[in-house]
Amino acid sequence: MFTKKNETPSSTSTTGTAKPTGAVPAAKPAGSTTPATSSSKPKPAPSMLSSDLTITGNLVTSGDIQIEGTVEGDIRAHLLTVGESATVKGECVADDVVVNGRVVGCVRGLKVRLTASARVEGDIIHKTIAIESGAHFEGSVKREDDPLTTSKNS
Repeated sequence: MFTKKNETPSSTSTTGTAKPTGAVPAAKPAGSTTPATSSSKPKPAPSMLSSDLTITGNLVTSGDIQIEGTVEGDIRAHLLTVGESATVKGECVADDVVVNGRVVGCVRGLKVRLTASARVEGDIIHKTIAIESGAHFEGSVKREDDPLTTSKNS
């Protein structure tokens, strides 16, 4: 009943406020349009190469990739994760590179991270790097402001 009493005075004053009341429902559909725009660009799931898979050749993607098997070739991605059981023999180029397994070849990335289980034999060219205690690394480390474009010029 309390609500009905509030509705009655509102309906009395609705003649003056009918326009704002109509404006509120109009704002709701506009708000619902905004999430539709952001949901039209969902981030795809990362591509995953399982531990029983061996690939000979180059891999190129603009998305994320997780390697658990063996790749003999170069890899270019946005985010590259080399799993603990994985082996990559070739150049790894990505914005973010996380090495948990074995890489034989050059690693280039804006952010490069070698975890404790990483085994890297080759040069690392990076903007930022993190090497956890226990990681094995043989090669040189070079910092560059844009290591990804240097790869194209080489």
